[in-house]
Amino acid sequence: MSKRISIFGYGTTTKPLAKHIKNAVFYDDNCHEPYAGEYGSFVRPSAEFNENNSDLEITSPGIPPSNPLIKKAKNLISEYDFFADTTPFKIWISGTNGKTTTTQMMQHLLEDKGSHEGGNIGTPLADLAQDAKIWILETSSFTMHYTKKAYPNIYVLLPLSPDHLSWHGSMQGYIDDKLKPLSKMRSTDIALVPDKYKDTPTKAKLISYKDEEDLADIFEINAKRVNFRGAFLADALLAMAVDKLLFDRVDYKKINEFKLDPHRQEELKDAKNRLWVNDTKATNLDATIAAVKRYEDSFIHLILGGDDKGVDLSELFEYLKDVELKIYAIGTNKDKLVKLSQNYHIPFVKCKNLANAVHEIDKNLKKDEVALLSPASASLDEFSSYAQRGNEFKSAVENIC
Repeated sequence: MSKRISIFGYGTTTKPLAKHIKNAVFYDDNCHEPYAGEYGSFVRPSAEFNENNSDLEITSPGIPPSNPLIKKAKNLISEYDFFADTTPFKIWISGTNGKTTTTQMMQHLLEDKGSHEGGNIGTPLADLAQDAKIWILETSSFTMHYTKKAYPNIYVLLPLSPDHLSWHGSMQGYIDDKLKPLSKMRSTDIALVPDKYKDTPTKAKLISYKDEEDLADIFEINAKRVNFRGAFLADALLAMAVDKLLFDRVDYKKINEFKLDPHRQEELKDAKNRLWVNDTKATNLDATIAAVKRYEDSFIHLILGGDDKGVDLSELFEYLKDVELKIYAIGTNKDKLVKLSQNYHIPFVKCKNLANAVHEIDKNLKKDEVALLSPASASLDEFSSYAQRGNEFKSAVENIC
């Protein structure tokens, strides 16, 4: 008798599972009447799920532990668990900031060795080539929370800072999920982690690093020959470290050919030849601190704000209070930002919206200064995505006369 498999959520990650599961049944919170899905599947309202009629449940990683589907499930696994026994050599990349860029850089370096990138970066595991030599997977803390069996052959963990705390329940819960793969890895596996997690129990070979300089020393990479700076240098060095671990090579030419995605410290000039930086993808405080560090040699007009998911922003302001800058507060947390600015004696302007912030900066920005959109908050309070926020910022800058 075949297993009765239930799939939670009918979205980008889970839909392709129907290609691998005959007569797959999906339960989705947005479904109100049953209907036929893709690849011979069935989609039903979440309320119709009966745990007694299900032998295995696979969840979309974004569904929180508080959801009734998760609470009722008796045999819950992640998509990573479902594909745990596939043949590709698996590299997982996680962290708070930089995991997408690190994944893309690693794919750029290892593509000639038959690698395929996926996971949280956009291509679900169900759509990846099952016979590929290497899977490079951007891996979210959500996925690892639900993963019980799967583990990577190489785990690359970037630094951690507060993020998704309401989903995980606490910062410790978030950290625990990020470190979870280490408990499953074998002696033949390798984990590359920040120095503060060097004592995490694991059978894997653990390589810890303090910063970019330390990474360069450990793997004998000449950082001066790498064209990336700031947070992107760490991303590049981690990608190059894996290339060296696997194939004993350091390819400066190839890493320097990599092109960064838009919306991460994307520089543009206005009609008056002044520098504006679109860092809309900086949706948490650690990413914003990294951006400010890159430009702190100049006076910064910093646009902050959006949906901060309830995160305590005091750590960010502890850093900003010693930097020459002015804050332009936008988004649903603007009052919170104004209060913090007052408490830390940082100059600020409370703005109506993003366009108004650009207008206010335009009146004051000097040629040797920097205008930086690095919100330290998600965008969904006022925009459809961080990309829309970045595009509107760029459009406003382009319209400056």
